[in-house]
Amino acid sequence: MYLKHLSLLNFKNYTETELNFEPGVNAFAGNNGAGKTNLLDAIHYLGLCKSYFNPIDSQQIKQGADFFMVNGIFEKNNKAEVIACGLKRNQKKQFKRNKKEYQRLADHIGLFPLVMISPYDISIIIEGSEERRKFIDNVISQTDHNYLDELIAYNKTLLNRNALLKLIADTGRYDPQLLEVYDEQLTTSGNKIFGKRKEFMEVFTSIFNKHYSFLSDDAELVELVYDSQLLHDDFTALLKKSVERDRALERTTYGIHKDDLHFAIHGMAMKKFGSQGQQKSFLIALKLAQYTFLNNRNGFKPLLLLDDIFDKLDENRTRKLMQMVSNNNFGQVFITDTSVDRVTRIFSELNVAINIFKVDKGVVYA
Repeated sequence: MYLKHLSLLNFKNYTETELNFEPGVNAFAGNNGAGKTNLLDAIHYLGLCKSYFNPIDSQQIKQGADFFMVNGIFEKNNKAEVIACGLKRNQKKQFKRNKKEYQRLADHIGLFPLVMISPYDISIIIEGSEERRKFIDNVISQTDHNYLDELIAYNKTLLNRNALLKLIADTGRYDPQLLEVYDEQLTTSGNKIFGKRKEFMEVFTSIFNKHYSFLSDDAELVELVYDSQLLHDDFTALLKKSVERDRALERTTYGIHKDDLHFAIHGMAMKKFGSQGQQKSFLIALKLAQYTFLNNRNGFKPLLLLDDIFDKLDENRTRKLMQMVSNNNFGQVFITDTSVDRVTRIFSELNVAINIFKVDKGVVYA
């Protein structure tokens, strides 16, 4: 699978542009603020129906315009697949595959999988557990539609249960039967999600370790550990045990919405003790493991999007990374960089052909 063609209309800082890509390595080079990352984000829209950086769709519309359009043509199984995403101000986003509009955007997820590596990924390490759960959910959802459905159902029930807890606190009227209904719905979805997360991490961790080992030349000992309250106790029992606490706090304190990933280097927290280069290597290994997992499960190569990847990586790790993504284990790759000379030199040394686009203030030159 690869992206053959991309067209943009009033998307972010682009008025109108059309680009044709090669199945191998494609690079966008230009100064900061030129619009390189916006091109990657447009590709992300085509694969996952949303921006990688900003959840508010209307903010992707170019200033002064009333709508945006992002269209792409993928080559998949020797067949052209046309994907179109459009949004008019104050209207619902439209998403179409081969001119047929989706009734549920969730049905598109996983058909055109991709992996983005960006400086913004540092939030996975330094921010709260929600960012790390999002990472797990993003990977599994691209290979398992049932997982995404269970996740949607769980989050809806969690909102309802929390609203009931608040209502009980506000009115003093306790409805144990309704709470029991929500508990049953929560545990039904929650146990399925937990089982799939646990199974996923058992496979994913070993893939991650191999990628980090390659990137660092075995220079550091790192750990990736999945933590869940359900690893130690039955979910139904946890909810029953925590009723009084939940009522006092007006929220659900146990469940898979509390799951987390623990990152360590030499036995210490990566967040506190990892250097910037080590943290970036850890994140790259996470994302490359995501790529490998998607490839293994789907049976075809996802797109790989590398945004500003050379910053904070030493020469050796940069070379190892480019060596890795240029071999046959990876398919189509998109890279952004501020230096045309740098990307040209790196891939010339690897004897890999590269398709370079120069970007300047929302205009792209092939």
